[in-house]
Amino acid sequence: MVAQNGKDLLIKLDMTGGGQFETIAGLRASRLSFNAETVDVTSLESQGGWRELLAGAGVKSAALSGSGIFKDATTDERARQIFFDGATPGFQVVIPGFGTVEGPFQITAIDYAGTHDGEATFEMSMASAGALIFTAL
Repeated sequence: MVAQNGKDLLIKLDMTGGGQFETIAGLRASRLSFNAETVDVTSLESQGGWRELLAGAGVKSAALSGSGIFKDATTDERARQIFFDGATPGFQVVIPGFGTVEGPFQITAIDYAGTHDGEATFEMSMASAGALIFTAL
């Protein structure tokens, strides 16, 4: 993958529950992280005392985060309601030059901040809440 423009990494939210994805407006920075826990099956019989891991046995997860400024009341309101409802709607992440990741996420944190001489900002954190689907470009 060649260099890509960071602003093209988009976090989109299913606005209606019917697969209508819209970019969360105002994001200036976004991040997608994947994690796979390991299951250690090392024993006294492990060759040379090296750790052994059980393939495919750990819990997989993903985390999304984004920060930005308020630009669109519709996506702001939807995200806020999802948080307070504890819902797990569909999200879609567009990774430029690579593909898309789609699946349910729960908004685990929303932070609001502002200074007297600057704009109000927000940060959101989301945790995967089910199976994710990757679609390559």
